[in-house]
Amino acid sequence: MTASLPPFPKSQEPTGEPVLLELGSADDEPCLRADAARNRARLLEAATLLIEEHGVAGVTMEAVAVAASVGKGTVFRRFGDRTGLLTALLDHSAKQLQAALLGGPPPLGPGAPSAERLRAFGQAVLRQAADHLELQLAAQPEAARRYSIPPTRFLSGHVTLLLRQAVPDADCALLAQALMGYLDPALIHHLTKECGMPMERLEAGWIDLVARVTRTELPQ
Repeated sequence: MTASLPPFPKSQEPTGEPVLLELGSADDEPCLRADAARNRARLLEAATLLIEEHGVAGVTMEAVAVAASVGKGTVFRRFGDRTGLLTALLDHSAKQLQAALLGGPPPLGPGAPSAERLRAFGQAVLRQAADHLELQLAAQPEAARRYSIPPTRFLSGHVTLLLRQAVPDADCALLAQALMGYLDPALIHHLTKECGMPMERLEAGWIDLVARVTRTELPQ
């Protein structure tokens, strides 16, 4: 499986560059005891093997417990529920994307015009989805929480800030949500798996959308 994100300010409209978020719980901080860290890694390794052998559908709390030779209660204490477990599996690539957005080279990171950064952002998210789409779908929380979880708030906040630089006269908070809808895993799955669209078409569509929203020329 290829590798794959603390809370946002309470205001729903960020006023500064988003800070690096954590996908895991507070128990996953660097101060985690060595034995607990080993147990967590063991459980994630067991879950990864189950995905390789049976797909995401084969990853249940019970199956992970059996594969890791631990009690089911240990898995629940470590991850809370199945969504928490699947989210932890996405943690690495999500943190890589966050780090690239905050401090990586342009255009994904700082230093490029905002429209270029928006184009690079969408392409990066689409490519990440191509690697982890089944897992992303399974890890999505219930609808009432889908837009409030820290990773989603970070990404929508990042897009909001870039839009405020590119189109300051727009309602950037709402426009950001519209753009994020294009990158929704369920929509990507529908377009690529059910409609047969290649990922290259989705990337080209994102670039065109950003050009229209930011009133900039398409890259040559």
